Order: sequence, then C-alpha cells, then structure tokens
Amino acid sequence: MSAKFDLTFVQGLTVQEKAELVSGKNFWFTAENKDKQIPKMMMTDGPSGLRKQASSADALGLNQSVEAVCFPSSALTASSFDVEMLYQLGKNLGTAARAENVSVLLGPGVNMKRSPLAGRNFEYFSEDPYLAGELASAYVNGVQNEGVGVSVKHFAANNRENQRFTSSSNMDERTLREIYLTAFEKIVKQAQPATLMCSYNSINGTLNSQNYRLLTQILRNEWGFEGLVMSDWGAVADNIAALKAGLDLEMPGNGDYSVNRLVAAVHDGELEEAKLDTAALRVLRMVEKFHINAKKADKYDKAQQHVFAKQAAEDSMVLLKNDTAVLPLDANDAVAVIGELAEKPRYQGGGSSHVNAYKLTTPLSVAQSSDYDVTYAQGYTLTDSAVNTQLADQAIELAKQADKVVVFAGVPEQLESEGFDKESMDLPENQNNLIQQMTKVNKHVIVVLQNGSAVTMPWRDNVQAILETYLAGEAVGEATWSVLTGEANPSGKLAETFPEKIEDTPAFGTFNASPEAENYHEGIYVGYRYYDMKHKQVNFPFGHGLSYTTFEYSDLKITTENDRVNVTVKVTNTGAVAGKETVQVYVQNQASSVETPVQELKAFKKVALEPKESQLVTLNLNRRSFAWYDTANANWRVDNGHYCIQVGASSRDIRLSQVIDVKLGTDKPTTISEDTYLNQVIGREDLKSALKQSGLDVVLDNVASGSDSELLANMPLRAIVMLGASIDQMHQFLALANK
Repeated sequence: MSAKFDLTFVQGLTVQEKAELVSGKNFWFTAENKDKQIPKMMMTDGPSGLRKQASSADALGLNQSVEAVCFPSSALTASSFDVEMLYQLGKNLGTAARAENVSVLLGPGVNMKRSPLAGRNFEYFSEDPYLAGELASAYVNGVQNEGVGVSVKHFAANNRENQRFTSSSNMDERTLREIYLTAFEKIVKQAQPATLMCSYNSINGTLNSQNYRLLTQILRNEWGFEGLVMSDWGAVADNIAALKAGLDLEMPGNGDYSVNRLVAAVHDGELEEAKLDTAALRVLRMVEKFHINAKKADKYDKAQQHVFAKQAAEDSMVLLKNDTAVLPLDANDAVAVIGELAEKPRYQGGGSSHVNAYKLTTPLSVAQSSDYDVTYAQGYTLTDSAVNTQLADQAIELAKQADKVVVFAGVPEQLESEGFDKESMDLPENQNNLIQQMTKVNKHVIVVLQNGSAVTMPWRDNVQAILETYLAGEAVGEATWSVLTGEANPSGKLAETFPEKIEDTPAFGTFNASPEAENYHEGIYVGYRYYDMKHKQVNFPFGHGLSYTTFEYSDLKITTENDRVNVTVKVTNTGAVAGKETVQVYVQNQASSVETPVQELKAFKKVALEPKESQLVTLNLNRRSFAWYDTANANWRVDNGHYCIQVGASSRDIRLSQVIDVKLGTDKPTTISEDTYLNQVIGREDLKSALKQSGLDVVLDNVASGSDSELLANMPLRAIVMLGASIDQMHQFLALANK
C-alpha cells in the first residue's frame, strides 16, 4: 500500500528528493523513490496510437516501439466533426496504454493551423479553435475515463517547426486569447487534463517554459487548471526560472545537473522551498491518480481496435468533389489504380507520433482482392519528384483502357514531418504532371489524396472527383476502398480551408521570415476568418464535404432561454442512401464597434439519417458564443445588439439565417460627449428636447439640409463652434442629453 501523497508527505521529503521528483528520469519516466514508496511512472507519445519504447530511451527511435494500432491522424479525425467518435478514440487509446503500463499519453496536439506550410499540421486538429477544443475535450475525456492521463500540447502558440526551440511567437493580446489559447481553455474547463505540455517557443519574447503569466496567471488563476505542467522534451532552458513560473516537471531531466541546481537554489534562497513543494506535490498527485490507482488491463483486442480505426477513417474522409456522381465506383467498372501511394500508402505522420502499426492494409491490396476489375500502374516514384517517363507512359496506357481512373497522390513523408516546415503546398511535380496526363486520356479521373495539410490542385477543374483521406491510419486500404465503392458513405467536413495557392494564405510572406521572430501580423484573421474577410476564392472552404446523398435544411427556429440561445433546424436526407450530415452554426457579430470576423463557428452536430428521414437538430449557443476579448478591460465582452445566426453545410454553404437581438452582455455606451459625432445626434428622437433647449437644433437642421451635409455631419460636437454655435450651448446640450 502506497503512502498518501499530500502536502505533509511532501514536506517530509528532503530537498534532494523533491528536486528529483520534478526532474524527469530518462526519456519516459518520472523519478522513483523506493524508500518513500514512490513508484516511477511511464509516459509515451500517443496522439494517433501508442508509441511505447520497449527498452531504448531514444526520443524518436522506432526499432523498439511496441506493436500498436495506428489510428487516423488528428488532421483526419477532426474532419469527422464527430465528438462521440473522438471520445471513443480516446477510450481505445486509454485501453492500449493501460495494457502497456503507460500512465500518461502525450497528446492530443491542439495548436492552430496558421499556415499550410507548418510541418506538424497533420498532428493538429484545425484552423478553428472552437472545433479543436470541442473535439480534443472529447478525446481527453475518453482517455482519462480509462484511468490514463493525457498531456495536451503544445502550450501555446507553437505554430511552426523551424527554430521551434528559440523562435518567439509575437502577437497582440486579443489574437492570443481568441485564436491560440481558446482550445486549451476549453479543454481545461471541460475535461481537466492530467497535464499540459509547455511548448518550446517564446510568446512576445518570454520563453514559454519561464512564462509566469502563461503558466500560472492564465492557466491556473484564470482557468482553474488543477493538473501538472510538464515541458516538451528539452524545452527548459533554466529549470529554476521554469519552476518559479509554474512549470512542475522538466522532461527529460538533465540528471544530477537539474537536481543539483534546484537544491543549491533552495539552499541559497534563490528558490522558495514552498514552490518546490508545490511542484513536487503536483507530480505525486499525478502518480497517485494515473499510476497507483489506475485500472489495470492485462491485454486488449488489437483486432477490434483495427476495426474501429477503419470506421473512424471512413467517417472522416472528405469527398471534396464528385461531378456527375462518378463515385461510388460501379461494380461493372474497369478501374485503373494509378500511383505508388496506392501500394505504399502514407498513413501516419513522421516524428514523435510514428507508430509501429499492428496491421497495415494498403489500398492496392484491398482493391485487388475485391470483386472489381482492377489494374495497377506505379506511375511515379515517391523518392524522386522528377517525371519518370517510362512509369508515366505505362500508367497512361492503362488509363486509356479503363472505365475509371483512380490516382493516388500525396506528400511523401520526407517532405512533411515534425522538426521542419514545408517549403511548398504543391504536390511533387511527377504527381501533378501524371494527373494532368490522365485527364487527357480518360474523362473519369478520381484523385485520392494522402497528405498532412492543405495542398494546391492545379488539376482541380479537370478531374471528376477528389477524395481527401489525409493520413488515415493502418486501415487506410480498407477505409479508402470502402468509401470509393460506396460501402461507406463519406461524411467528413474540412477542418481547414484549402486555398488556391500559398500566396493567398494569411501568413504568406511572414511565415518563417525570421529565425528569431514569428510575427502574427494577420491577428485574429486565420483560416476562413481571413478568406471571408478578404473575399478570397478558395479551392474548398472550411466545413466543406460532400456525400453520396443530399440533405435539405428547413424550419429554422431560434429561442432565447436564460443565458443561452437555442438554434433548432430540421435536416432531411433527400437522397436514396443513408448518410451523415454535420450541421454547422456560424455567428456574425453585427453589434460590436470593433473589428470582428465575418462569421465564426460556434456550434456543430453530426446526425445520421436514413433515406427520406428528417430530424430536428438543436444546438446551443452560450454567452461565450457572442464574445470577443476586450484587452482594455482584460475580459470576454458581449455587446448587446444584433447577431446573425447562420446555419449551413459549410462556411460558404449557408442554408438558413436569422438576425436576432442578443441581451447577454452590456449595452453600447449611451453617454453623449464632446467627441460624439453629429451624425450620431442628428435625427435622434430622444435628443430633440435637449437640442431645442440649447438652441443647437437650428444649427443641426442647417447641417442636415445643407449641400455639405455628409461632410459636416462627420464632425464631433466640440467642432460645432465652426458652424456658428457657442461652447456654452454645447455644454448645456451635453448636460441635458446626459441627465
């Protein structure tokens, strides 16, 4: 029986023992203290599958990883827009972790997709903080309900890989709060994760591992975080400064060096022992909750988890285009499968999320074992971007003989991984060239994409169908073929915008421009917020995704109940096959006198409908759904007034909308001052008496009726003396107007 880990217990430890507890051992363990019955605890990477190192302690090595099911990457699962599926994914990961004696999974990653060039986008959910927060909260609850902790990462504003240890993410406070902290805040308040992982970078010049405002004032004091803050591996530059800021666990610790520094700092008075006690207690509470008291599992069913991985991928794949209903494939079609990615699929991300997959199925093997008439040509090589004429010619000849051509294309792993950012949004030249060649010899070309982030599509208008599968996990073969043949009806929606070209993106020209500083000039205008504001044409908008059936929206009803707004809409499956639709609610702020996005996603719900079936879908908007961050007063502010509620199938496919009057916040200031403009006074019935008594009514009547009315009305009251009024008249008016 272990000791009860409380503050009294911690105060009974030596300074040395406490310092050891807050300094991680090796790569994957917390410190063990057998004399005090403190067990070591293991953590490992696991956003998309368990990556437990069986013996060696290298950070990125894979040779010793245990076999585990490789689930779809977060870029794909986010496209499911399915909260329940993310919860079940979490439960599956938690079950695997318990069976392998892993107490904390490092993930999920919830950083925003600020630029399509960011090398780690495949590991993150979305460009939208609301969506990322909702899905990640479900994932965290799923894992932790299995008795395994998580470490949500990378806190915060870690949006590029190049110089990630030293670069500073520089932005204004409103941008930080509304875009880059919102998902973390939502997860803390909805799921209370065991830990948050502090990122490598700085924010506005302060290293995150030493950022007291971030780690203590915001995370703990404002949000009420009760767990532990650990560092990303190697993120600590000064472990004393980090501990003072609110970092509890350095991973991995630097052995005696880390421990001795802390001991000396306490003895010298540089570090209060109470701060060390607090950090040590947080480590022990994590050990107690997620190791000592964890439910044990001797084994788990990998075959069942593989089936779930297949279903999750099917539910998340996004049908971007499907002209003339070329998909699903017909059983009588002669199908030419083209592209090396069909045979050697890219199904997971590179770097720390890499999994030693339990059972990989390839699209080609599944297609060839089906009842379909399938032929195959490699078409290109993944190791070289140059066109291989011989391979291309073989593919072209095959395409000429086929009824339909399915081209597998994507980004090779060597071009997209943790640790570096991409240099281009383009697919390799040999793949783009091959797709264009296919369209010249066959009218029915279908492109299947395998990639971690948005890519350009110079062939978009020439192909009939595009299926986005991102990195679909080990069941990529079964899931892809299932969607292509209609066994599964695609229902994914894009969790990021696909722009036409890199020059159209919000951070173009500034992303990675400096090794020291990443300046967020675009502010709150990230992803669809930017494209909407600029009226940019895009290849495919945020929230977009087609189905093999069709859906009709009707009967929008909006009601207000206490501190929330209820949005109800009827959705009908008007097609001939069962399908799933994600209803998306966007809010447009028409009330505030500050810059706000054209619209923002504030609610969504996925529903399954049989042919001709209808369902009433109700979504709730709370006060935060209408709020913006007021930096002057350091709070989330709601301005009473008009808001347009928009319900649709994507950010650019709004089916129904209604303007409502929201009374959840504060009214606009009504005080009249010397700086109030004449056009805000002219015509106001409630001010007529004050204007008449002060004698300003004559002056303003002349302004309103004159040939220069627009010019003169765009002047403040204090300038009214230029129009013949006196200062005394103005003061009298102000006194009467504000009585």
